[in-house]
Amino acid sequence: MTKQTYLTGITTTGTPHLGNFVGAIRPAIEASRVAENDSYYFLADYHALINAQDPASVRQSRQEIAATWLAMGLDTEKSTFYRQSDIPEIPELTWVLTCMTAKGLMNRAHAYKGVVQENIDAGSQDPDKGITMGLFNYPILMSADILMFKATKVPVGKDQVQHLEMCRDIAQRFNHHYKPLLVVPEVVVDKDAALITGLDGRKMSKSYKNTIPLFGTSKQLRKLIMKIKTNSLEPGEPKDPEGNTVFEIYQAFASQSQVQALREDYANGISWGDAKQQLYELLESQLAEPREKYNELMAKPEEVEAVLQAGAAKARVHSKELMRQVREAVGLSNL
Repeated sequence: MTKQTYLTGITTTGTPHLGNFVGAIRPAIEASRVAENDSYYFLADYHALINAQDPASVRQSRQEIAATWLAMGLDTEKSTFYRQSDIPEIPELTWVLTCMTAKGLMNRAHAYKGVVQENIDAGSQDPDKGITMGLFNYPILMSADILMFKATKVPVGKDQVQHLEMCRDIAQRFNHHYKPLLVVPEVVVDKDAALITGLDGRKMSKSYKNTIPLFGTSKQLRKLIMKIKTNSLEPGEPKDPEGNTVFEIYQAFASQSQVQALREDYANGISWGDAKQQLYELLESQLAEPREKYNELMAKPEEVEAVLQAGAAKARVHSKELMRQVREAVGLSNL
């Protein structure tokens, strides 16, 4: 079996919530435990600067997200866990790739086109109003993240597939023009990846302000669960679990037997208050221990820093060598 290299980036904006854990953190940690894989996980703090330009919030988010991954059980001996900004070869490779990337390709990026359309719809005479080069060049930085560590498998949501296709195009163009140094990655879309809705019934997202933080206090967790939007069905009336946020979140954390039991409770007319209480008890049983570890890590940032520095040192063994080869290929090697 050919060894595969997986790579996942986590943008350091905001506080991690249940949706982040179910959709990205948990499956990534599970993948890291497969001995046949090489796994790279990084804090995408350069990417964060596109939208988050308050230094204090960026620093806070970096610590919170790093502590979350460690508290939830990421084995940093079996994987490489690092900060993007600790790898100086990444922005260097980004510039080399920028010089190989057609502007027309970037013009077609969904994120860029989306903001342009918003400006047009708002009646702005400047379709590029408010658009920074960070947003415009985002797919090139993302490509450098991936190509730097020769990732063969890059798990992404459907909204990121286009950027992965761009990465493949950029790598192929470099390899054709210079020499075949860059591994062309495979796009991996997990169609079964769990996506959960938030307090208001929409996708759980920081932008909607409808999230349930992963490591709030026990009291905060219960209070937010009790705020989840439900319908007006009374106790005793059968309830449909499909499309119901309480059931959906429960299902993402429960065993099959627990899910079946709650499904039967719904059919028997469980009250919304009791259903929410069951959800709270399930989440509290699973999050209490890692919450304690998370709080310890947040109180000892030097421990998190030591892990990240060790990860960066491990990552740079690979990034320095690839960049040496790239510099030589493009004519920037020593005389």
